[in-house]
Amino acid sequence: MPVILVANPKGGVGKSTLASNIAGYYARQGRPVMLGDIDAQQSARQWLALRPGQLPPIRSWELDGDKGLARPPKGVSHVVLDTPAGLHGKRLASVYGLADKLLIPLQPSLFDIQATYGFLQSLQDLRRQTGRGPRLALVGMRAKEGTLSSQQLQQFVQGLDVPVLGMLRDTQNYVQLAARGLTLWDVAPGRVERDLAQWQALGEWLDS
Repeated sequence: MPVILVANPKGGVGKSTLASNIAGYYARQGRPVMLGDIDAQQSARQWLALRPGQLPPIRSWELDGDKGLARPPKGVSHVVLDTPAGLHGKRLASVYGLADKLLIPLQPSLFDIQATYGFLQSLQDLRRQTGRGPRLALVGMRAKEGTLSSQQLQQFVQGLDVPVLGMLRDTQNYVQLAARGLTLWDVAPGRVERDLAQWQALGEWLDS
């Protein structure tokens, strides 16, 4: 059961947007998928409550009321985990050990770049300590073509030994879909054609 972790200690980088659309990608393929988070706010569960029942299902944690435990439901083939801001230390180490793939979203800003650089250093330390680790990849979020900030982001990722799966554009499509419990994969392709094209490399990585 592959576990895809979406993580970056910087808040507001688009982790929930990326995680929910990954879950939608798997659901559209007919894969039994779970979307959960390790955040006390449980934003993934709130988003799932908005999702129309006629769409391909995305499941949530199965809660054991007696033991207070959350676990993937039976029959799930893929797990997508969203994470909170400030993820570090023992909490990072615990979810790092669970993940098969780890996607790191970041926006084109100096603060995001600095936080992501430090996060990558922490992941390298964990790999040295444990002798293992998930496959890593970066995804640019809310990128605006031709801006100085996007150019700085491109320069930053080119200097890293981590694959970059794309730069998702700054569009209201993600915001409007999220407000209705939807993903790119739940609407007519013609409405989100440019966005689906930007997901091609990401989808291939997820399926590999």
